[in-house]
Amino acid sequence: MNFLAHAWLSRQGSDDFLYGNLVADGVKGAHLESWPPAVAAGIRHHRQVDAAIDRHAEVLRLLRMAPQAQRRFAGIALDLVWDHFLASRYPDARLVERCYRVLGERRAPSRLEGMVPAMIDGDWLQRYADFDFTCRAIAGIGQRLRGPNQLAALTPWLRAEYASLEAAFVALWPDMQQRFRE
Repeated sequence: MNFLAHAWLSRQGSDDFLYGNLVADGVKGAHLESWPPAVAAGIRHHRQVDAAIDRHAEVLRLLRMAPQAQRRFAGIALDLVWDHFLASRYPDARLVERCYRVLGERRAPSRLEGMVPAMIDGDWLQRYADFDFTCRAIAGIGQRLRGPNQLAALTPWLRAEYASLEAAFVALWPDMQQRFRE
C-alpha cells in the first residue's frame, strides 16, 4: 500500500496517528521511543498493513504473473497501483486535503523530506486517479534505485494487465478494510 491506501486505513485516528502512517516508510528501525505515542502507533499500524498486503493471496498471484526480470520490483509498483484504484474509484478530497495539511504542518523524516513537498505541490494523491500519472510515478521511483530502471520496464506489463490488477484490487481492498477497521 502507498500513501493514499495507508491514509484510508488510518483516517479514523488522530492527526498524529495519520502522520505516523504517512511517514512510516521514511522511518527505519523498531525503536520508536523518540516519536510521540500516537505517531509511533501509526508507524506500527503502517507496518502491519504492509505485512498483511505483502501476504495477501491476490498480491502473491500478481507477483507470480509479473515478468521474471522485474518480479522483485513488482511489489513497489503494486503499492502505487492500489492508490490509483482508490483515487479513481473512491475519490475523497477531504481525506487528501487532511493528508496534505498533516504532512505540511510537520517535518518529514529525512528520507522523505524532498518528496513530501513535491507530493503536496503536485497533488499526487488525487492525480493517482490517472493511470498514466501513476505509471510515470512508478517509473520515477525506479530512477532512484540502483541499476537499470526496472520499474519503468514494468509499466508495459501493468498496462497490459490492468483488468487483472483491477480485479485483484476489488478482491483485496474489502479484506484490508475489514482487517484494519478502526
